[in-house]
Amino acid sequence: MSTTLTLDLVTTALDRVSDSELDKEYRKRFFLSAGEELHGAEDAAKHFNILFGEDPAREHFGIIYLNGANKVINSEILFTGSLTTSAVYPREVIKRAIEESAGAILVGHNHPSGNRQPSSDDLAITKKIKDACETVDITLHDHLIVTSTGFADNGVL
Repeated sequence: MSTTLTLDLVTTALDRVSDSELDKEYRKRFFLSAGEELHGAEDAAKHFNILFGEDPAREHFGIIYLNGANKVINSEILFTGSLTTSAVYPREVIKRAIEESAGAILVGHNHPSGNRQPSSDDLAITKKIKDACETVDITLHDHLIVTSTGFADNGVL
């Protein structure tokens, strides 16, 4: 079978796949379920993008709760705000981490604007959460800022 014919068959097959089927498959592959090991920031960013994907026009703050072996216990959106801000309360972050029996957490929020740079507010809340985690022996692995990215953003198109 020639390369051209193979590519035509793949293209034809892809044309028959609906957007909802693609979305479902993406979620299945990249959404971390309880018991799965988190391997790094890229896994967490994909997970947060899916978690925040239902309402990308508003800023969301989420948490991935991890056990001592960095396996996912649970994840959730803890706070939802407006287009440009979301109020985040370290007390509630710690409360939920303790309720989930987390040994570590990874937090993230989206910037609907697409700007990946942390604001001064982002830096301040990260420090507050880190300090609060230290008082109860919970490790804060990272605070990620995620944005919606498409194929063009990644140089594929």
